[in-house]
Amino acid sequence: MSPETDLLTPLRRYWGYSAFRPLQERIVRSLLAGHDTCVVMPTGGGKSLCYQLPAVASEGTAVVISPLIALMQDQAAQLAQMGIPAAVLNSTLNEGEQAKVMSRARDGAYRLLYVSPERVARGDTMGWLQQVPIAFFAIDEAHCISEWGHEFRPEYRQLNKLRTKFPDRPIAAFTASATRHVRHDILAQLQLRNPDKYIASFYRPNLRYLVRECEGLEQMEFLVKALRSYAGSNVIVYSPTINRVEETVDLLGDHDIAAVGYHGKMGAEERRRNQERWMSDEVRVLVGTIAFGLGINKAAVRAVIHLSLPKSIEQYYQEAGRAGRDGASADCVLLWQKKDAGLLGFFANQITDAAERERAWERYRIIREFVESRRCRHRQICGHFGEAPKWETCDACDVCGSVAEWLVKSEALPGKAAGRKRLPPQPVVAAVAGSEADELREYLREWRRAMAKEKNVPAYIVLHDSSLEEICVRRPKYFAELRQIAGIGERKAEVYGQQILDALEKYRQGARAAGAESKIKPADETLRLLGEGRTLEEIAQIRGRQLSTVVNAVANLVEMGDVEFQSGWVSEEKQSVIATACARAGIERLKPAKDILPPEITYDEIRLVVARLRREQSSSKADVPA
Repeated sequence: MSPETDLLTPLRRYWGYSAFRPLQERIVRSLLAGHDTCVVMPTGGGKSLCYQLPAVASEGTAVVISPLIALMQDQAAQLAQMGIPAAVLNSTLNEGEQAKVMSRARDGAYRLLYVSPERVARGDTMGWLQQVPIAFFAIDEAHCISEWGHEFRPEYRQLNKLRTKFPDRPIAAFTASATRHVRHDILAQLQLRNPDKYIASFYRPNLRYLVRECEGLEQMEFLVKALRSYAGSNVIVYSPTINRVEETVDLLGDHDIAAVGYHGKMGAEERRRNQERWMSDEVRVLVGTIAFGLGINKAAVRAVIHLSLPKSIEQYYQEAGRAGRDGASADCVLLWQKKDAGLLGFFANQITDAAERERAWERYRIIREFVESRRCRHRQICGHFGEAPKWETCDACDVCGSVAEWLVKSEALPGKAAGRKRLPPQPVVAAVAGSEADELREYLREWRRAMAKEKNVPAYIVLHDSSLEEICVRRPKYFAELRQIAGIGERKAEVYGQQILDALEKYRQGARAAGAESKIKPADETLRLLGEGRTLEEIAQIRGRQLSTVVNAVANLVEMGDVEFQSGWVSEEKQSVIATACARAGIERLKPAKDILPPEITYDEIRLVVARLRREQSSSKADVPA
C-alpha cells in the first residue's frame, strides 16, 4: 500500500475522528507497509485503533489474539455498529456458531477476527488459519508472553508458531506495560524481524498519584471521604479479596454511597450487569477485585483507588491508568496497610519454581520501595519502565507536594515543591458545569442506558463518554452539526443520529431524567432479615453475598449493640471452647485464638463469639462508675 494512502477518510467515516493521537498514524502505516511492529502504549492511548484501522484499509483479515473474552466481544460489537465486519472465535460460542465463523473467515468475510491464545495453541487451529486470507496478526497484552512480565501466560509461548507457519505475514505486538527486559523478550519470543518499535511515554501528566499508609479503620474512613469528594464522578475501587469487595459495597451503602461489586465468584451475568450499570453511569462507584477492568472502555474515570498493595509496579500502572483516559485530571490513590506487604511476601514464598519465586520477590521489593520512598511517584514509574524524565518534580503526586483535602487529618499541609515543569492538562472538551448542565448530562446518560438495553450492547458502544460530553457542550440541533461531534462516524450517525437530536429536542421542551429509586441501606436490610428469623445462610443467599461477608456484618451489629447474639449461630459447646481460647489469646485479633483452637472451629464461628465478648467487655466498662 502506498505511503500516501489516505487514512483520514476512513478515520472520520468509521470512528468519527478528524485527527490521530500521538504515534497512531505511524503505527498504522507500519502495518500497512507489511512491517513487524512492537507497540508499547499506556492504557487509554488508543492501541485498538492501531490495528483496527489498517484492517479496514487492508486486503484480507486481521487476526487479533487477545486473552480477554469480554474485550473481544465488546470490540467486535463496536465494530459491527460502525459497519466493519468482525467476529469472535472463543469458548463462549457453541460448536455450530464456531463452525459458521470458521467457514465465513475462510471466505474472507471479516475485516477483523478475534481469537484467544488458547485457540491458537490448539493443534487444529494452524491448518484452518492457513486457509484464511490473513493480512496480519495483532497480539494484544503481549507482555503475557514473557516470564519476566507480571501476567505470564504459558499459552502465549505457543504464539511463536505464527512466524514459522506464516513467514510472510506481519506480526504486531501491543502492550500497555512492559519493562525493557519484557520488551526484549517479546521481540525474541515472537521472532519479530527488524520490527518498527513505538514506545510512548509512561508519563501521564493528567494523573495525580496519592499514596498513604493506613492503620486500622483509617482506610475505610479515607475511602468514604474520598468518594464524597468525587461525588457524581466515576470511580473504580480495587479491593484485595472477594469478601472485602462485598463488605466495602455494603459499608458504602450504609453511608449513602451507591456502589456495585465485581468479583470472580459472581455469575457471569451478574458481573456483566454490574459492569454495565457502572459503564452507563447508573451507579458511579464500582468495587472490584483485579479481575475487573481489563479492556474496559470508559474514558471519564476521575479516580482509581487501591485498598491494598498491588503485586507489581506494572499491575499498579495498568490498573491506576484506567483513570483519566479522557485527558482530564484524575487521581490514582493507594491506601495500603503493613499487613498487605506480609501477604504479598507469603504468596511469593508459596511459588515452587525458584526462578519465578525470585521474580515475585523482586516485584515485591520494587512496589514496597515505590510506596515507602520519598521520590517523585511519576519519576519512579517512568524509571521502572526505562524512561528518564528531564524534570525532577511533577507537582502531581503526594511526594512532590500535591494534596487532597480528604486525605489530610489535622496535620499541616506540606509546602509546595519548587522547580516544577508540569502544567495541568485540559480535556479535549471541558466538562460543562452547573445544575442545568448536570441535568442535560444525566438526561442523555439515561437515554443512552435505554438505547443500550434496547440494542443489547454496552452503553459506550451507543455513545462514548467524550462524545456525550461534547454533545452537552455543543447541543447540536441539526444533523450536520451532530456529524461534527468527535466519535460519531457515518454509521453511528445513521443508526443513532436522529434519536440523539430527538432526545435533545425533548430536553429543550422540558423532559428530564427520571432519577434513581431510593435504596434500603445494607445494614438495615440485614437487620430486617434477622428480625424475620432468617438464618445467616439464608441472608447470604437473599442478599447475594458470601456467608463470611454476612457473618462479619452481623458481628459488627452485635459489637455495636444493634443485634443480640443468638445462640443458634454457634453451638453452646463451641461458644465455651472459643471463649476459653480468647481468655488466653485475647479478643483484639482472631488468628491467635484460631491457632490454639481445634481445626473444625471456623473463623466465622470465632468472629461471632468474639463480637459477643467485645460487646460484653464494652458494656461492662460503660457500667463502671466514674
